[in-house]
Amino acid sequence: MAKNATIGVRVVLSVLAFAAAAGCSAHPVDAGPAAAALPSSSPAPDPAAVGADELGVVPVLMYHQLAAAPVSEYDQTPEKFRAELDRLYRENYRPVTASAFVSGVIDLPAGAHPVVLTFDDSTLSQLSFTADGKVAPETAVGILEQFRAEHPDFAPTATFYVNNQPFADDPRALPWLVAHGYEIGAHTATHANLAQLDSAGVQRELADNVRAIGSATPGRVRTMALPLGISPAERALATSGSWDGTNYAFEAVMLVGSEPAPSPYGALDPTAVPRIRSGATPVDFDSTYWLDRLAANPGQRYTSDGNPQRISFPAHESGALHPKWSGQAMSY
Repeated sequence: MAKNATIGVRVVLSVLAFAAAAGCSAHPVDAGPAAAALPSSSPAPDPAAVGADELGVVPVLMYHQLAAAPVSEYDQTPEKFRAELDRLYRENYRPVTASAFVSGVIDLPAGAHPVVLTFDDSTLSQLSFTADGKVAPETAVGILEQFRAEHPDFAPTATFYVNNQPFADDPRALPWLVAHGYEIGAHTATHANLAQLDSAGVQRELADNVRAIGSATPGRVRTMALPLGISPAERALATSGSWDGTNYAFEAVMLVGSEPAPSPYGALDPTAVPRIRSGATPVDFDSTYWLDRLAANPGQRYTSDGNPQRISFPAHESGALHPKWSGQAMSY
C-alpha cells in the first residue's frame, strides 16, 4: 500500500471553480450525504410490501489499487471492479457515503440496499487526469463516472481515505472529487502504523492530515480509516485529538474488517466500523463471499422503506433498535 509523505496543496479557490462548473455545492465534505441521497419522488409504499428492514446489515466495501496485473491481495483489476459495480446494480444496491451511513442519513428508493464504497491510500489508479484534464477512464473514478452515465439511477458516490499529497499531489484531485459528490476522509499524513507511535505522534499524524485536506477542500473531515487496520494504543485518539493548533473529531473510524456493518439504527459502533475487502485474489470473507451470502439470505441485509424520515423493520427485530432512534421507528 502507498505511503505518502508530507503536506501538499492549497487550492481552496479551485473548489469554487470546480463547484461552479459542475453546478455543485462548494462544501461537499459536509454535504456528502445530501449529494449521495436519492430523493423520493412519490409516497413510499407500505414497508411490508417491499420487505423493508432498516435494521439489516450494510456492506462497506474497501478498495485499494486498481491494476491490470495485481501484485497484492488488496488490489483489484479494472474489469473486476466494473463487474462488481454491475452486480451491485443488478442486486439493487445503491451507494451512500461513509458519513451518510454512520449518521443514519440514508435516503434510498423503497426496496434498495445501501452500500458504502471506500478507497484507501489516494493512489493514481483511483484518480488521475489525461493530458486534456479529463478523468482517466481506467481509474476507479473514471469507471464510476462511466457507470453513472450508463446507470443514472445508481448515482455512484464513494469515500476516499487520503494521505497527505494525495493522488501524487495533483492539486486538481480533491477539488474535483468534492465538486462531483464524492467524500474525503482521513487516512493519516504518512500512512503510519498508529500502534507504533506515542500519543503525540498519533495526534500529529491525524491533525496534519486533516490540515492538509482542509487546505484543499473546505468543510469538515467526518470519518477516518485506520492504516493497516491498526488502532493506536490509546484508541480514543483515533476519534479525536489535537496537535499544533489543529483539532480533529471523527464521527466514525473504519477498520480493515471482514464482515458487513450493523445498521446505524442498531448495533453499529462508529468507533469500529467493519469493512469488506474487495480484491482480485480471493481471500476469506471477501466481497464475493459476503455478496453471495446476502443474496442467499436477503432478510439479513438493510432494505430501505423509501421514507428517510422513518425507520421500518419487522416487529421481531424491535429489540435491536437503538433507543435514540425510537421516535422514528415503525415496526410491522
